[in-house]
Amino acid sequence: MPDNAGSLARWGRALTITPVAAPLHGRVTPPGSKSITNRALLLAALAKGDSLLSGTLRSDDTARMAEALAAMGVAIAAPDETSFRVTGTGHLRAPSSPLFLGNAGTATRFLTAAAALADGAVVLDGDAHMRKRPIGPLVTALRDLGVAVDAPTGCPPVVVYGKGGIAGGRVEIDAGLSSQYVSALLILAACGRSSVEVVLRGEEIGARGYVDLTVAAMTKFGAQVEVLSDAAWRVLPTGYNATDFRVEPDASAATYLWAAEVLTRGAIDLGVAARDFSQPDARAYDVISTFPNMPAVIDGSQMQDAVPTLAVLAAFNEAPVRFKGIANLRVKECDRISALATELSRIRPGLGVEAGDDLLVASDPGLAGQILPTRIETYADHRIAMSFALAGLKIGAITILDPACVAKTYPGYWDALAALGVAMTPETP
Repeated sequence: MPDNAGSLARWGRALTITPVAAPLHGRVTPPGSKSITNRALLLAALAKGDSLLSGTLRSDDTARMAEALAAMGVAIAAPDETSFRVTGTGHLRAPSSPLFLGNAGTATRFLTAAAALADGAVVLDGDAHMRKRPIGPLVTALRDLGVAVDAPTGCPPVVVYGKGGIAGGRVEIDAGLSSQYVSALLILAACGRSSVEVVLRGEEIGARGYVDLTVAAMTKFGAQVEVLSDAAWRVLPTGYNATDFRVEPDASAATYLWAAEVLTRGAIDLGVAARDFSQPDARAYDVISTFPNMPAVIDGSQMQDAVPTLAVLAAFNEAPVRFKGIANLRVKECDRISALATELSRIRPGLGVEAGDDLLVASDPGLAGQILPTRIETYADHRIAMSFALAGLKIGAITILDPACVAKTYPGYWDALAALGVAMTPETP
């Protein structure tokens, strides 16, 4: 894996953005999709044989997944900067030590379910942020499938007592907090000894489009998934077949570039059209395209990772914007609703306001061109750092603290802005 910390060190402990004097023009190739890369890594690991994954993301999150799978007996090589070669045996072994997954939510949740396939106890843990991220609904569902799991706090650390597989059957899951719980169960289900029916408990599901993304990836690796309804899936006990798999660019990363384009009235070629993305966050393109007349109310429930981008863009909109359907943002890498409101209001008091689980942005196009010295706290959250960099394109003296946190999903973000002509001044210790 690339040394993200080393490559990001030159941007210092804080980074001040210089507002751009002209529209941004150029070509930027977004990194591979984090969501699809981590799905493909796990599916290839559970297959028998060699799979070549191309176009993949190389970041802290995908490194956590790859390292954990390697610790569970999967052979993983990196032929180049955008590929993984994965050799699976169709099963996982219990690692000799706990799996440390940092703040990688996808890896933690998917591997918690997959650990049921190991022979022996698997401990999954993360950093202080991960230890605050709920995993209780997934633990409950695994227990209902006969898997012994300990998670005393309802968050990591989690201990899964794997027995080499699951019997099958029917399981209900509360996915109100995260669609990742459903995806984790679906991926596990194909390795059952008989078919598994996964059913939503209640009607709410966070970012449903990511379940569709999971089913599509599973199908590529030979799984058979029957969509019974909007709230139920039946997965046949096929296991997975090794295959070569191409990962599309990351739609969440693309949102920052789409926003930079409209904010500066530029033209940034990403090499892929918005309509060609299969990821849910690509829906944000249609909203971004309405700037500076964004909708008065934006439902962010199905494009959750794009909300920070949209919220910062909304600060420059012609009229205020209310974001609803975003309660799940409270249990992401940080409480993103609180973080967005706090940091927007650090730029100008009252610019961002929490209204229950909604976020109100008191838009003001007059912010552009002002000098408002502000040090943006990023809460070790890559999306807070990358979205608030957009504010620095139009407002003078915006400083992003801990810029290296973008290594989680987009290590080359600052390089991409620099390549477009954005000037940035790092602070070094």
